[in-house]
Amino acid sequence: MKYLLTVLLTLTLFGAEAQLDYSFINFQRTLPRPGDALRRKEDTLHKQFISKGLEWPVKYMYIRSFKYDGQLEVWVKNDQKEPFKLFKTYKICALAGSLGPKRIEGDYQVPEGFYYINELNPRSNYHLSLGLNYPNASDRILSDSARPGGDIYIHGSCVTVGCIPVKDDQIEELYILAAHAKNSGQDFIPVHIFPIRYSNKKSADYLAQLTKTDGQLRIFADRLESVYDHFELTHQLPVIMINPQGDYMFANLSKKVPPPPPVKKVPVPHRNRDIKEVADVVNVWPYFTGGGGDGFLKYLAQMGHALSKSLPAGTKKAYVQVEFIVDVDGTPTNFKVLKGVNEDFDDELITVLEQMPTWQPAILQEKPVAKKIKQGFVIEPASHTPGP
Repeated sequence: MKYLLTVLLTLTLFGAEAQLDYSFINFQRTLPRPGDALRRKEDTLHKQFISKGLEWPVKYMYIRSFKYDGQLEVWVKNDQKEPFKLFKTYKICALAGSLGPKRIEGDYQVPEGFYYINELNPRSNYHLSLGLNYPNASDRILSDSARPGGDIYIHGSCVTVGCIPVKDDQIEELYILAAHAKNSGQDFIPVHIFPIRYSNKKSADYLAQLTKTDGQLRIFADRLESVYDHFELTHQLPVIMINPQGDYMFANLSKKVPPPPPVKKVPVPHRNRDIKEVADVVNVWPYFTGGGGDGFLKYLAQMGHALSKSLPAGTKKAYVQVEFIVDVDGTPTNFKVLKGVNEDFDDELITVLEQMPTWQPAILQEKPVAKKIKQGFVIEPASHTPGP
């Protein structure tokens, strides 16, 4: 929609010269709905910017919307070389259609892809609205050639048949911000519409389920995700192009670097024997050569004090239970941790237990036999008794 600029005539202090003000924002002040919104909200927006350490008025604005998550973000900056900063996140009132791009008129789909604001409509049927350049160059190739659809807006009134609806007070803020950005010289305010917020696991799981049997939709969503990842890393927008097939292509794209794979700990070989038979009942129990039962408990207490330094951060005390077999030659072997702390600690625990001295084996009918032993003990620092 084209508007004739209203000429505002102001005289200089001495009345000798006439000065013309053709600014876009002052033209908006002359229009009923934008003018009313500016009078009521411009000062509030200014204060919100100041409270967030942002410079007013906005010079560069970027909008990104997430269909499934029902959110619309506004990012701003003051210089092209600066990274964008998040100003505010708005809730989208409703979603028409389902995930996936718009491909034909009347499908009630909200488009997905990379667009820009090509119209500020002050007389919208939905209070105020910001028009998007749908169909863009990609849509004109991939959508229905005769009826691709059109008239896609971010608008008020909180209703939709394929647009992005917000509440009236929210569209007033968006309209004012866009008007100031345009007034500062930003002719193309980018609007990126994603199917989901890719960092949201619930949303990502839903998209994965939806695209399980739709390879083309998966490829399309992945291509959009690469721009999402780039912005998450840099808070800058990549150069977006379109190839002859209508696919989005990107220049200088920063890719999300996957976290390094966890370092696999090389397993420590433990002592395990192939013991065919373990006695349930014996005539004589195994005997710990370091002092019998009492000596074994003292040995475990000392070992528990030493191992307390290996407990995880924030853990001062732990109760563990172990199982092992005293073999026919008195060797303690086949250690298992029945109740432990974590994988690394339990592995170290077994390594230390395997240094246990040889026992006197159990006796059954005057012959040594293998016998299983279970024992619990505490891992904690030694208590220091003050001297006299």
